[in-house]
Amino acid sequence: MAEALESKFAQGQLRTLNAALANGRFVSVRKILHELPPSDVALVLESSPTKTRDELWELIDGEFHGDILEELSEDVRNGIISKMTPLHVVDALEEMDTDDLAETLSSLPEEVLQDILQSMDTQDRLRAEQALSYGEETAGFIMNTDTITLRPDVTVDVVLRYIRLKGELPKNTDTLYVVNRTDNLIGLVPVARLLTAAPEDTVAEIMDEDAEAIPVNMPDDEVASLFERYNWLSAPVVDERNRLAGRITIDDVVDIIREDAEHSMMSMAGLDDEEDTFAPVWQSTQRRSVWLGVNLVTALMAAAVSDLFEATLSQLAVLAILNTIVPSMGGVAGNQTLTLVIRGMALGHVNPSNSRWLVSKELAIGFLNGVIWAVLIATVIALWKQNMMLGVIIAFAMMVNLLAAALAGATLPIIMKKLKIDPALAGSVILTTITDVVGIFAFLGTATLFLV
Repeated sequence: MAEALESKFAQGQLRTLNAALANGRFVSVRKILHELPPSDVALVLESSPTKTRDELWELIDGEFHGDILEELSEDVRNGIISKMTPLHVVDALEEMDTDDLAETLSSLPEEVLQDILQSMDTQDRLRAEQALSYGEETAGFIMNTDTITLRPDVTVDVVLRYIRLKGELPKNTDTLYVVNRTDNLIGLVPVARLLTAAPEDTVAEIMDEDAEAIPVNMPDDEVASLFERYNWLSAPVVDERNRLAGRITIDDVVDIIREDAEHSMMSMAGLDDEEDTFAPVWQSTQRRSVWLGVNLVTALMAAAVSDLFEATLSQLAVLAILNTIVPSMGGVAGNQTLTLVIRGMALGHVNPSNSRWLVSKELAIGFLNGVIWAVLIATVIALWKQNMMLGVIIAFAMMVNLLAAALAGATLPIIMKKLKIDPALAGSVILTTITDVVGIFAFLGTATLFLV
């Protein structure tokens, strides 16, 4: 429902803006863009063809560029930044949060990145370089450094007077962190507890000493799992010496979850999860050609197996008619197992201690499915073609292929993860190749032995 409302809202905005642009009412367009929140402007830009997007960007006040860049997908953001001068980009990035700054800069081409870093003043450059020093998809990469820290010997009254003097808290602050003189994390104080404590109480008296902290190099998917498991709104991030480095908030985790979901969905089709829907034709063609080429190679492999049995196919044309059934069933069954295992790995359910049991379970399911569908297909083919032997052959091939599909679907994600290959990206193609080759070979090979 929310996505439908978002789509309807964006379409209404686009129609209004496109009509104003077509009529040359640029002042009206500028006013509309100025009144929209940055997230809505980003949605409009991502929903516009490149030419319209460039026109809209020129009409947006420069003071809002940074806020809008934060909300854009990687491809769209990079396309816009590539047409801006380094000084203009620096101005836009100046007020950006550390995590958004790291994400924005890390996705840029190296030469563009260096130009932007050289254009920054010393303080901003150091902040940017520190943010980029953490590996992508780690806690350090997604954390914010805008934290309020307390000393344990300070009273609640002093802390509240400091906050009032400061005027505001960093966004999404629900907890303040207690550190010693070397910035080691020693506890935390929820804001709600701070507001209800006696003014004369010290921070040491009201803080939680058993604070759960996230290591700076923890993978971001593990961070998201911790937030989900413990219902955190924020969590401190510490370096290898337990010094407070920053904090991660729930809005960062929501971004991780959404990006992971988009990545899994797009990877199944061999697409980048940040790909621009309205990218230029040639750019999109180049990206998709790589995956199409991979699929062509795998299709040729399956065709090569069929070619081994050309003589058999020429003698029994019925085999050519039935040749697609076994690979198709294996592909569907294998993808069911593959999807289940990839999901389990993403949720942290699958690990070395239970992976062997999972493979055994999926093999058992493959065997039972093999028995059920082998009997059914044997009956159908025997009655349809009046050939009992042909029914037995296709039943045997079905059994073999469903077992192979179960084994491949359960083990491929585990093996690929050990090889640091994304199972969502390549697992489906490899699985399809295995089920096609095994299915064709089992069916035509058995038919060659017993019918020719």
